[in-house]
Amino acid sequence: MTDFNAALTEEQQMDLLRHTERSRLRALVAADTQAARALHADDFQLITPIGSMLSREEYLGAIASGHMRYVSWEPEAISVRLYGTAAILRYSAQLEIVFGGHAVPRARYWHMDSYEWRDGCWQAVWSQATAIR
Repeated sequence: MTDFNAALTEEQQMDLLRHTERSRLRALVAADTQAARALHADDFQLITPIGSMLSREEYLGAIASGHMRYVSWEPEAISVRLYGTAAILRYSAQLEIVFGGHAVPRARYWHMDSYEWRDGCWQAVWSQATAIR
């Protein structure tokens, strides 16, 4: 966790995290796995709404192959809790996805993402999505 930019205020770090999360979502919707790879830590793990756990390689591989395709991902306001070189983000979002060739109806989900400052940037480490019923 080197090169942490201590010159930024806490609010600036929080804004940077919000920007980073929105950039991550745009990369995933665009299936830009090269950009997404830089925003996900090597040991990233996703817990899906159905309780499956995917590694970074499994997740980005499913996106690259088209097995998982985000049609849209529209986050609402992103709340941030900052703890030095670690942070937790929480927000609800409208999400539309095609999974295994089957369209999943557009729905709202809660998202909780943990980030760590690694190699001079914020990277997603853990992510969890929960359907809002």
